[in-house]
Amino acid sequence: MASRSPTLSQEARDSVPGTPEAGADSQPGPRVFCKLCLSEQPSAATSQQSCNCNFCTACLQQYVQLAIMEGGGAPITCPDMACQKTGVLLDSEIASLAAADQVELYQRLKFERGVKLDPSRAWCPLVECQAVCSVQPGSEGQPSAVHCPTCHTVFCSGCSGPWQDSHTCPERQPMMSSSPSHESRGRSYSHSDIPIKQCPMCDIYIERNQGCAQMLCKSCKHTFCWYCLQNLDGDIFLRHYDKGPCRNKLGHSRASVMWNRTQ
Repeated sequence: MASRSPTLSQEARDSVPGTPEAGADSQPGPRVFCKLCLSEQPSAATSQQSCNCNFCTACLQQYVQLAIMEGGGAPITCPDMACQKTGVLLDSEIASLAAADQVELYQRLKFERGVKLDPSRAWCPLVECQAVCSVQPGSEGQPSAVHCPTCHTVFCSGCSGPWQDSHTCPERQPMMSSSPSHESRGRSYSHSDIPIKQCPMCDIYIERNQGCAQMLCKSCKHTFCWYCLQNLDGDIFLRHYDKGPCRNKLGHSRASVMWNRTQ
């Protein structure tokens, strides 16, 4: 089956000095087919990743830049959906493909994401503090009081609100009323059509009315598929919707999603 990897623009190749156009025969030697721009390039103008996949250096640069800006610090995966090793780009590879300020941004986002997804750590909610605090697990998975060692603020590990006696965390409560609304009376939902689900990473309740099946949790910034809850953090090109039970269920054209991302 042919690869469905998206095609990057000609401008991506033109952005690298000395990169010849596709079809140019001015440089003899082996050529490599790039699955991103769908053209053959001299091997000198390509880069081989640790997973042994080859792409135009210019295409990879554009891909990594997009992954840094849109991935929220998630691992940057190989852009080839047919990658035999389902590879993840190494930090050294990212550093060779991105500008220094982009690499610094990625490292910061990766650290922030790590803290956000680590149940044993939390950010102090005070803007002027923002220290990383240790979280002690609560009983039966319930939120617990977190003591900031820097500013001594005590806050809830679930909603980051001030901790008080008999604190009830609103983020851990279902976003459903006890009685059905007028619109929902007499309506039954399959699992994939339920309008409210929990983020598979942080368990916060999320409501989806309509639109794209790619969901972004506002709490932990985790990206996942609404239908099957598959992790999409590293799936920059949304290849998840090319196959399997969620095929063609993205809800928007891939072109419109990518256009919105780059605006």
